[in-house]
Amino acid sequence: MEMQFSLAGLCCPVCASKIEAGIQKIAGVRHAAVDFTAQKLFLETGDDAHDTAHALEIIVKADSIVRQHEPDIVLTRIDAAHGVVPANGADIGPTAPGAKKIRDYARFGVGVLLFITGMILHFSGPLELAFFLAAYMLIGGEVLFRAAKNITRGQVFDENFLMSLATIGAFAIGQYPEGVAVMLFYQVGEAFQDHAVNRSRASITALMDIRPDYVNLKRGDTIVRAAPDEAKVGDIMVVKPGEKVPLDGIVIEGRSALDTSALTGESMPRDVEAGSAVLSGSINTSGLLSIEVSKVFGESTVSKILDLVQNAGSKKAPIENFITKFARYYTPAVVAMALILAIVPPLLIPGASFSAWINRALVFLVVSCPCALVISIPLSFFGGIGGASRQGILVKGGNYLDALNKVDTVVFDKTGTLTRGVFTVSHIVPAAAYTVEDLLFYAAHAESNSNHPIALSIQRAYGKTVDGQQIRDLEEIAGRGIRVTVDGKAVLAGNSRLLDAEHIPYPAQETGTVVYLAIEGAYAGCLIISDEPKKDAAQTIRSLKARGVKNTVMLTGDTRAVGEKIAGELGLDRVYTELLPHQKVEQLELLEKEKTSAGSLVFVGDGINDAPVLARSDIGIAMGGLGSDAAIEAADMVIMTDEPSKIITAIDIAKRTRSIVNQNIVFALGVKGIILILGALGIATMWAAVFGDVGVAVIAICNATRALKVK
Repeated sequence: MEMQFSLAGLCCPVCASKIEAGIQKIAGVRHAAVDFTAQKLFLETGDDAHDTAHALEIIVKADSIVRQHEPDIVLTRIDAAHGVVPANGADIGPTAPGAKKIRDYARFGVGVLLFITGMILHFSGPLELAFFLAAYMLIGGEVLFRAAKNITRGQVFDENFLMSLATIGAFAIGQYPEGVAVMLFYQVGEAFQDHAVNRSRASITALMDIRPDYVNLKRGDTIVRAAPDEAKVGDIMVVKPGEKVPLDGIVIEGRSALDTSALTGESMPRDVEAGSAVLSGSINTSGLLSIEVSKVFGESTVSKILDLVQNAGSKKAPIENFITKFARYYTPAVVAMALILAIVPPLLIPGASFSAWINRALVFLVVSCPCALVISIPLSFFGGIGGASRQGILVKGGNYLDALNKVDTVVFDKTGTLTRGVFTVSHIVPAAAYTVEDLLFYAAHAESNSNHPIALSIQRAYGKTVDGQQIRDLEEIAGRGIRVTVDGKAVLAGNSRLLDAEHIPYPAQETGTVVYLAIEGAYAGCLIISDEPKKDAAQTIRSLKARGVKNTVMLTGDTRAVGEKIAGELGLDRVYTELLPHQKVEQLELLEKEKTSAGSLVFVGDGINDAPVLARSDIGIAMGGLGSDAAIEAADMVIMTDEPSKIITAIDIAKRTRSIVNQNIVFALGVKGIILILGALGIATMWAAVFGDVGVAVIAICNATRALKVK
């Protein structure tokens, strides 16, 4: 059983990791993941937790762990049909956040006023202590309370404890103004940090603002506005100009141009008319459309996209997991170093005072909080995933985005992936007694009663209306072709086996799918049918090699001649042809053994037969526009536009995201390291330490939001 929960109000990244670790230990929980950026909990229970009573017991325990770390958060379950509902059956009590905020601001304002008054009037003795202590309690009392409460729960090394210890230490050595100032700027910095995180969350949410609010359903002669999840397959919905298409469907009346940029990243409108398939999330820009619903809301394109993007944070990149573990050991280590710095030097260095070295130790404590890394790194990946979605690339997790930084081998399916999947007549080779027009005439009439893609391609190439009066005695020969009389002449149209069976000599063609024609028992020529490469396929292969990809391979079930022809045109390194689905998996496993141990193997496909290979590869990429549901489900990434070149865009986004992550790591650790050293030497002040904590965090968060912007 998989469940999602809202953690609205989650503001502490360290607490988020502790909540995740605590819930992971609950009996019956197979996997738990807290997405700090999206404020969600993803919970997967084992087979023994399928009964309602056991599942409820797990939820109650999870709720208890959440409240233990973040008392103000009420765990609420996200239900696809009903939105956010109480997780454990309890009512969500009424809250008045506005009133609480006003009280907090008033208390903080009075504390700041007292602090400024004390700084101006220069009190001394007990009056100075009273003034600054009152200001300190008004400004930082909430921090002290949270620290004390967490200590009683066994949670010692968090930012509340560190800041409380540092500022109380400042009071202990008589640095009253500095103690208040540190708490003041810490609180201001925290407010800026929360604002920056919320702005980033809002920006990413706005990127995917494609959820429909309503659907106009046709009920007889009236139009009824309803919730999207109330519509059923077969219902008729009306979409007016300027409205979003709420559900997937088929246009039955009207013509218009659809803006699909929210789904595909493409600015060019798509023209639709009766018979055209439309995807939910598109915007109707001009005409009135009547659309027959083909998928309910839960299975619609917009629902799947939102689910993929919003839940991507549950699959964390290795660097995210590393930073979480790093923070777990980093803070206690710095506290231990601060303790040593406060006690050892005064005992060993002649003339050294405890107050001076305690002050240096306090600098250590203030700067040690790892929030800059713990917040900014998941935010960077979340931003990268959001930016990719605006380019029509859906990434199912930060781990897959990060893996694109080390792509070693890219393996492609052929039809629908590198080629258009639309057959066309590429060459016509007539015999001496016939013309190109003659061959098209006879071939189009011979194939006029077939719906096979090859037959349809011949009819498109002919481009004229077939005269059925000229067709007689049509006979289909299974596995070979057609025997028919056209315009009074006996015509054979089919593959080489048809002519071989009739003992008609012909010049064999080595490339492509070939339709041979014989008229009145003599060879008349042939039509070469090909599946054209996509216009950006060759450039994609060149760009992959330019980005360091060592092997580009194609796996196809098509013939050797066709496969090698396409591979040669595109510049692929290798091609394996005439493969069944299970043989594709076997070949992929052999290719995986050839790649470097640190490299990733990517498979790109679109069909149902590609689903096993997509699931088996390190990174499976499905073509989402024309691709099968099975392929999209099995893939780790989905390209909504069916353009191979989007793989290059995804790699570039991954590299840029990783670059931003590295920048934040170097910047945060670098600044903190410098301040730690300067603090130990007695050069850095508590003001510098506050900047090293909240200042660095705000800068790192602002830098992380750059991952959203994709050119």
